[in-house]
Amino acid sequence: MSGFGAAVKATVAVTPNDQISYKKAANYWDKIDASIEGMLGGFGTLTELDCATSIRFVSEFVKESNSPMELGYACDCGAGIGRVSKNFILKVFKKSDLVEQNPKFLAEAQSEYMKEEVASGRVGEFFPLGLQEFNPTPGRYDMIWSQWVLGHLTDDDLVAFFVRCKAALRPNGMLGVKENVCARNIVELDDDDSSVTRPASLLESIFERAGLRILKKEIQQGFPKGLYPVHMYLLQ
Repeated sequence: MSGFGAAVKATVAVTPNDQISYKKAANYWDKIDASIEGMLGGFGTLTELDCATSIRFVSEFVKESNSPMELGYACDCGAGIGRVSKNFILKVFKKSDLVEQNPKFLAEAQSEYMKEEVASGRVGEFFPLGLQEFNPTPGRYDMIWSQWVLGHLTDDDLVAFFVRCKAALRPNGMLGVKENVCARNIVELDDDDSSVTRPASLLESIFERAGLRILKKEIQQGFPKGLYPVHMYLLQ
């Protein structure tokens, strides 16, 4: 699961725990090309701006001279073909695991898109799992980053995912979230890929339910008009 799905669509208010289907989402992504354009729904040209913004967003926490965390091991959740790992995470951290339920995307990452990083040992493990099933090893990571994927989880499974991720952090480690949010104070369903776009208030209440506090938040700038706002968070 690794979609952008950023264009605002005609949607309806829903309750995520009732409407999300993991099977339907998996079937949708199985039909998508294992390419940058496939990952971003035709908005592949946004990769450079997207990843440069993410690097700047985390920079104050990961400077070698005064970083409160180790800069060793990260995890890319909803990794797709490794777009975020290649262009953002591995420009900051030494090593990254990839979590992605679609085996076609992981195969593309391993054999082609990230083959240099794989060959150099900078990619750790590939986990062929949905995030609702991912149970990371306690104390393993300095950063766990989730981008344009959390809308595929129900509220309850998202809280549980964050709780497991929190336990998987090393001392001073952080969770990073980058997600579309809707301007209206309702949850909007995309029935095509069985995902939801949450308002920022609901997303932040889910962080609180999982026992996380927001260290920093920011809105992505420079994306085309007509797309959902994209919010970035660092959590601990």
